[in-house]
Amino acid sequence: MAAERIHPTAIVHPGARIADDVTIGAYSIVGPDVSIGAGTVVGPHCIIDGHSRIGEGNVFYRFCSVGGQPQDKKYGGEPTGLEIGNGNTIREYVTINTGTVQDVGVTRLGDDNWIMAYVHIAHDCQIGNHTIFANGVQLAGHIHIGDWAVLGGLSAVHQFVRIGAHAMIGGTSSIRQDVPPYLIGAGDPFRPVGINAEGLSRRGFSQDVILALKECYRLLYRRRLGMDEAMEQIRALRDDRASAQDAIQQLLTFLESSRRGIVRV
Repeated sequence: MAAERIHPTAIVHPGARIADDVTIGAYSIVGPDVSIGAGTVVGPHCIIDGHSRIGEGNVFYRFCSVGGQPQDKKYGGEPTGLEIGNGNTIREYVTINTGTVQDVGVTRLGDDNWIMAYVHIAHDCQIGNHTIFANGVQLAGHIHIGDWAVLGGLSAVHQFVRIGAHAMIGGTSSIRQDVPPYLIGAGDPFRPVGINAEGLSRRGFSQDVILALKECYRLLYRRRLGMDEAMEQIRALRDDRASAQDAIQQLLTFLESSRRGIVRV
């Protein structure tokens, strides 16, 4: 790595694997088991530690703490990891912890995510691609969040909760159960109010697919059906709407695999 890209006050362990064009700012610290891919920028006063593998083109703003040990009393010093993909923006004071052996052992953040200031991503979280976490979002351990999900500022998510792809969570929400794909809502506790139609339209979903997903929402939340009956009718809708089959199947797969139960009105 070119010496002029490392500020003279930064401390980079000789065991760290750093691409030649990575920039590391003043007073930042990079640990021995860290790898950082090409084009990544580490701002001043950051700490990147643990068994952390970071991809290309990421930007870490000042005072980030990445790869720290999990905040879990069961953690016994095992060499668990953190994986961060490409093109992520990680703003000031974000904290991201490594995994635990009680789960898959790795916390993961995908590609092209926008993580705003003061966000905490706890151990074993699995975050997809193109998500947005506004300021102060707090994720407990073992949470799964799908692609394109948006979480409003100061929202808190209970451990083991899953939030599906394209869901949109309003600010200051408290999420204690799974949020199916495509939903929009807010509150403490979180209450769904409909399908994230605007977000889906911006991402190229056709009007036919959006209308089919709205019908799925009505079956789940407006017709006072039990879960088994609602899912049976959603399966029938899937079979009847060829253009929306993939989107509806993604919803069904999520519902069928939910362990905590989904948020209800």
